[in-house]
Amino acid sequence: MIEDLKPYDHYKDSGLPWLGNAPAHWPTRRMKVLFKERVEKGFPNEPLLAATQTKGVVRKEDYGERTVTASKDFHLLKLVEIDDFVISLRSFQGGIEYSRCRGIISPAYTVLMPRPGTTRGYYAYFLKSMFFVESLTLFVTGIREGQNIEYPRLARANMPFPPNDEQAAIVRFLDYANGKIERAIRAKRKLIVLLNEQKQAIIHRAVTRGLDPAVTLKPSGIPWLGDVPEHWEVRRNSYLFDERNERGRLGLPILVVSLRTGVTEGQNIDEDGKEKRLIADVTKYKFAEKDDIAYNMMRMWQGAVGVVPVPGMVSPAYVVAKPRFGVLSGYYDLLFHTDDCKNEVNRHSRGIVTDRNRLYWDQFKRLFFPLPPFPEQNQIVSWLEQETATLNTAGARTEREIDLLREYRTTLTADVVTGKLDVREAAKRLPAEVEELPSADDLPDEIEEDTESEV
Repeated sequence: MIEDLKPYDHYKDSGLPWLGNAPAHWPTRRMKVLFKERVEKGFPNEPLLAATQTKGVVRKEDYGERTVTASKDFHLLKLVEIDDFVISLRSFQGGIEYSRCRGIISPAYTVLMPRPGTTRGYYAYFLKSMFFVESLTLFVTGIREGQNIEYPRLARANMPFPPNDEQAAIVRFLDYANGKIERAIRAKRKLIVLLNEQKQAIIHRAVTRGLDPAVTLKPSGIPWLGDVPEHWEVRRNSYLFDERNERGRLGLPILVVSLRTGVTEGQNIDEDGKEKRLIADVTKYKFAEKDDIAYNMMRMWQGAVGVVPVPGMVSPAYVVAKPRFGVLSGYYDLLFHTDDCKNEVNRHSRGIVTDRNRLYWDQFKRLFFPLPPFPEQNQIVSWLEQETATLNTAGARTEREIDLLREYRTTLTADVVTGKLDVREAAKRLPAEVEELPSADDLPDEIEEDTESEV
């Protein structure tokens, strides 16, 4: 059905440089004709909301603890109703967010309510489409982190306004198409979970029991570790690592810890996937030498730990552990990423809020870990590289397939909401009931860095 889509028969110049030609029968309307700004305040008992680029406008309590409350004067926050749209401080990067819940939000945001005749479903797609998002650069003021959308200018801009029955057909078609894409993405994400579980089992067995299935075991004395080969030692981290706490070196690359890729060069990645430095003053960063272990104090229990690939500087929110003689950082990187080890790290982390517990050096150095002979550490790492190579390849290929599906969804949505493709007949042939699935992106996020978004 999607493959059979064709353009409309007749087009005209939309008058919008970013849109180009549009169906000849589609009029345009100014943004302020389609939406009315909502500036109601004085609702301190309504739930706090957060505007996110992947989930739209959601309750802060549902989004987790990664947002911060901008103000305790809740009566000054703006009211948002169901079906409203919100222009947040990051909308110029990812579009205008649709709200499925009622609550209050930062007074720095612009809240828009659809006027009669404005189909919320169509504009929920349109205001997040790539062509519209690209056009928002025309209405941005400020530079870099101070950028913001100037709504009085955007309010005067023209937007396409398809006939209402056509808007309904577009929504119906995209709901159906996105449902099929979401099911495909979910199936692939389940496959990735299974691949990771298989990989975890292989790694856990090797790093805690070694490679010889006939080896004699002994109790390690550590509940989470269980039995270990009898020729292995069990030592505190203070015996295995020294803390490296040198600061202020200039001219070195900034290194960050990602849950997916370990320690890499680059900028800090915020929760929306955008590059952003953690702090401005790089002289406060910690020096890390090649083959050190670096971990994010707040996220090590999630696996935010890795081997330093090149000399560089890391955030002061990290701990840098220098391996002592006889300690192979690659072996301990694998061990630190096992689920049992992450649970142990979480148990020893300290903090007020559960998912912001920190593992400081003082706690890290007291933890006990196995210490195989150094040649055996090398053998385990080399064996695991070969044993998990096929699983890694399959996982990477599946991730790429998910990326391609998302790219296709983005392109299809943009082409349909801007009239590049005609879906009227296709929408008529759809089943009577179109299943509406939550986005696969609504699954729990992997948080890569300690970043916070505004409420």
